[in-house]
Amino acid sequence: MTHTEAQTRKEIIDKQLQAAGWDVHNASQVIEEFDIKVDLPEGVQEPRTQYEGHQFSDYVLLGKDGKPLAVVEAKKTSKDAEIGREQAKQYCYNIQKERGGELPFCFYTNGLDIHFWDLENYPPRKVVGFPTLDDLERLSYIRRNKKPLSQELINTEIAGRDYQIRAIRAVLEGIEQKKRDFLLVMATGTGKTRTCIALADALMRAGHAERILFLVDRIALREQALAAFKAFA
Repeated sequence: MTHTEAQTRKEIIDKQLQAAGWDVHNASQVIEEFDIKVDLPEGVQEPRTQYEGHQFSDYVLLGKDGKPLAVVEAKKTSKDAEIGREQAKQYCYNIQKERGGELPFCFYTNGLDIHFWDLENYPPRKVVGFPTLDDLERLSYIRRNKKPLSQELINTEIAGRDYQIRAIRAVLEGIEQKKRDFLLVMATGTGKTRTCIALADALMRAGHAERILFLVDRIALREQALAAFKAFA
């Protein structure tokens, strides 16, 4: 079934936001058709229509301080969500230009696909749903307070072998370069768990992460890793 943009918003996106705890009917949390004042075209002194000099974001999600925390640009289901990418980006920068403060997070969606963009930090990526208010507040805190990873020391008491240090440093430098995916291939007995612990330790001390998920594929490995984390972290 093909939805109009209005139907997509009401029947799909509103419900997705509500599932993440956003009350679309509460103007202290969500503002629809958010009015953004922008510069008039060059040579134009006065607005020629009621819309000139204005942009209207489909949704703006507000932080606990009442300031814009994120922009959501909506397209109808029959359109590619990517069409809204540049529009959402402009809204974020124009909101910051008009109101000052932090750059809002960026979302664009057609109701079927949701893309999240932490502008100036990481490229856009597809997500399975909208974050909660607390999620976005935490991401904002991390973005505001994180330290450069290039200057973060590696705890060699945890992982001090040369190849371990090189591996950790390569990941830290890659994160600084806005990369998100890394693969370290290490043989048995080379200290994979210690390398992971030292990497997690550096990321948390630098304020780039508050929670880290460590996955294993066997219970025995879980117990071994848990003991190692308790011992070294």
